[in-house]
Amino acid sequence: MLHILFVCTGNTCRSPMAEALMRKLAKERGMDVEVRSAGVSAISGTSISRHAAGILQDEGIDDRLVSSQLTGEAVSWADLVLTLTGGHKRHLLQYFPGAVNKTYTLKEYVQTQESVDADIRELDSLYADAELSIALGGEPSAADLQRIIEIRQRIPSFDISDPFGGSREDYELTAAEIRTALYSLLDKLESLRLP
Repeated sequence: MLHILFVCTGNTCRSPMAEALMRKLAKERGMDVEVRSAGVSAISGTSISRHAAGILQDEGIDDRLVSSQLTGEAVSWADLVLTLTGGHKRHLLQYFPGAVNKTYTLKEYVQTQESVDADIRELDSLYADAELSIALGGEPSAADLQRIIEIRQRIPSFDISDPFGGSREDYELTAAEIRTALYSLLDKLESLRLP
């Protein structure tokens, strides 16, 4: 069984929608996955937003989801950690660097362009080198900083829009964005299954 952890900010909007929708869609396809979600700044036990809950009810999902703070236990439990933005990914990896080989943004994981994959790997390496330089009291090289800028301008955005504080329509747009990425995720996971 594959364990998937979705991560956003407060675990009240995007990641609980991703969790519940993934659970439903995987079940419909007969896929054996266990799904959880957490937030990098969540207050555990908080109810998910009313618009997120309403969208899930419209999908026939009656899960009573509450927020969970991101923990080392949750990261260790997961085989695959999918964040909803690059900022969430960077935050998670700052605290759990051992998860680097299983942590992606949702959109990053499902994209299919090899050139983008190479750019992402190089960018992750450049960020790690920059963090190490800073931690050792130095500064990243000007060449590395320039290369980071060049790559960031080339890579498409892998962020799922944040509906927090928005209208029901904002939440519906975000749910559609998540659903589209989840269909691609399920297709990818099915293609990776061994016969």
